[in-house]
Amino acid sequence: MRLLKVATCNLNQWAMDFDCNLKNIKESITQAKQAGAVIRLGPELEITGYGCEDHFLELDTINHGWECLKEILVGDWTDGILCSIGMPVIKGSERYNCQVLCFNRKIIMIRPKMWLANDGNYRELRWFTAWKHKDQLVDFQLPRLFHRNLCILNLLVCRAVAAEVCEELFTPIPPHAELALNGVEVFMNASGSHHQLRKLDVRLRAFTGATHTCGGVYMYSNHQGCDGGRLYYDGCSCVVMNGEVVAQGSQFSLRDSEVVLGQVDLDAVASLRGSISSFQEQASYKNTVSSVLVPYKLCQPFSMQMSLSSPLKVSSWSFSIAKSGIPHINYHSPEEEIAFGPGCWLWDYLRRSGASGFLLPLSGGADSSSVAAIVGCMCQLVVKEIDNGDEQVKADAIRIGNYTDRQFPTDSKEFAKRIFYTVFMGSENSSEDTKKRAKELADEIGSWHLDVSIDGVWTSELYHKNFLFIFSVVLVDGGSNIENLGPQNIQARIRMVLAFMLASLLPWVHSKPGFYLVLGSSNVDEGLRGYLTKYDCSSADINPIGSISKQDLRAFLRWAAIHLGYSSLAEIEAAPPTAELEPIRSNYCQLDEVDMGMTYEELSVYGRLRKIFRCGPVSMFKNLCYRWGSRLSPLEVADKVKHFFKYYSINRHKMTVLTPSYHAESYSPEDNRFDLRQFLYNARWPYQFHKMDELVKELDGNEVALGETRDRDKSRVNGVGMGIVAAGSGDPKSGL
Repeated sequence: MRLLKVATCNLNQWAMDFDCNLKNIKESITQAKQAGAVIRLGPELEITGYGCEDHFLELDTINHGWECLKEILVGDWTDGILCSIGMPVIKGSERYNCQVLCFNRKIIMIRPKMWLANDGNYRELRWFTAWKHKDQLVDFQLPRLFHRNLCILNLLVCRAVAAEVCEELFTPIPPHAELALNGVEVFMNASGSHHQLRKLDVRLRAFTGATHTCGGVYMYSNHQGCDGGRLYYDGCSCVVMNGEVVAQGSQFSLRDSEVVLGQVDLDAVASLRGSISSFQEQASYKNTVSSVLVPYKLCQPFSMQMSLSSPLKVSSWSFSIAKSGIPHINYHSPEEEIAFGPGCWLWDYLRRSGASGFLLPLSGGADSSSVAAIVGCMCQLVVKEIDNGDEQVKADAIRIGNYTDRQFPTDSKEFAKRIFYTVFMGSENSSEDTKKRAKELADEIGSWHLDVSIDGVWTSELYHKNFLFIFSVVLVDGGSNIENLGPQNIQARIRMVLAFMLASLLPWVHSKPGFYLVLGSSNVDEGLRGYLTKYDCSSADINPIGSISKQDLRAFLRWAAIHLGYSSLAEIEAAPPTAELEPIRSNYCQLDEVDMGMTYEELSVYGRLRKIFRCGPVSMFKNLCYRWGSRLSPLEVADKVKHFFKYYSINRHKMTVLTPSYHAESYSPEDNRFDLRQFLYNARWPYQFHKMDELVKELDGNEVALGETRDRDKSRVNGVGMGIVAAGSGDPKSGL
């Protein structure tokens, strides 16, 4: 037997905070060594933090990285353990994203990233160059601050152990395939992978697939936490062997450092490869990969002192499995992801921003109530981690909560009272039901709740410069659409102004230090449609739900009512969404979906087709004819698509000032970092809409396209082969 103990890490790094990052790296190496591991893998760019962005263009950032690496090497941190450490490196005039492999106080190799992530949220080609000298060893001169005896060589690949950095795993021809044929048995993947709802399974399938047919031990390390921007890196570092997950770290945690250990027998890798004839045939005429020999043995022979890691059972997360003690792969439900991901992100943002808490305009509706529940979940997580003995979380909580006399949080509601304000900003258009629901939820969470009427403020705005005369018809009976929007927008913007004023003044009123961050509460579907007022209460400091769909939020509310203990959320979820900006009348109730002219279910469909499947108006029309053709005529489908693109276009400018939002959904329309498109459109879409009209005419557009016989064949209507179909794109008339 060739027994090997390896350690991979979840680290909560912070872009440009070198002290914090170095502390976490050292702590993880110490934990790995104490556990007896001989290989330690850290996340991508762990010294600088992954999210430095244009700071990577500054020479200071590169120099500080080398300074931190030197501090690690001159100590005993790497004695007897192979450490892979991520940092940026400049060679000549090129800047590379590298893994630096260190052992016994020497640099064994510098492995530049060959394939860079440059889509979605990633812009690595803006800061780095891809390494193009494949299969070559290239000399590298270390900076002057290093003594000569610290360097051996710069090279591309090491023989039995090799690096495959993040994006490279997901390329059409990943490096691990050729490396396996060259005898590499341990693959180290340092990553900076962000959380997105329902994404973890894709990642785990990639790891297991990488070693299922060619064998090997696959180590994966990831950041965990808010690195300084909209993304939350969700950890879940793991060790995979021969297609089986044998060790897995947490996906959501408040800890700064977590080490995941795997104990494996490399003979099992050799045995699997020797049993696959095609593997041996391909290995016999492989392209030889350059390597370096390090005269040190990492494995140990058969010993009863080291037990082997067993494969984890594949199953959906359930409390029954957790209580049974059976090792399992942990998949959180989407509702749990919404609770824990944004909750951990908010805690990182709060403790690192210098703020003393949060303020939320709580309307009693689904969106703001979701944000309140997430803050409540954050408070529960903080108290739980303190109970588990996390001294860093405890110290941060004492500072933020302004505890004295050695007191610290022991109850989530008491902690919420110290760091969370909620404000119901009602008007004459607000109902008693929403006011009551907001108060009940605030009491369940424990927030300091205020009830503030904005009637006097917004009425005085109407009187100013004879506005009351202009809008008099609105106040009587609604008026025209243009007349309606004026006073509605004034109400919404007044709430934003009051929210920021209260966030500044309330800590002073209660003799608390610092300031409070204002939380936004608009969801991804409202942003996509532009169903929000520019600079209204959707404008805030940060928004934990800005990239989460309305449908997912409603499912979260149902889950949180039970699992977070906030029972009032069930009633909130059941209430129809309404802005409550128009006067209450016996024969009329303002509803979001009526105002928008489309349902939230439809918005999710449009959003996925537009962004994920890259559909323009014509492509979207064609696909929805397949998807909705059993219920709607082509003319009806075309009208819906035109309606969506019209309002998407005329409201696109709002995305340029959208509150920085937690990224959780791949069809987010946010302009700032993710969805890079113009904000000035020809909202008439003359060419595209004309093409749609021609297609409608060809299809005899007043008739339903798909007959009853085809409608009964659900596998044809909803299955593959019917054009691009977005997940969850249900029938608009009957719902999902």
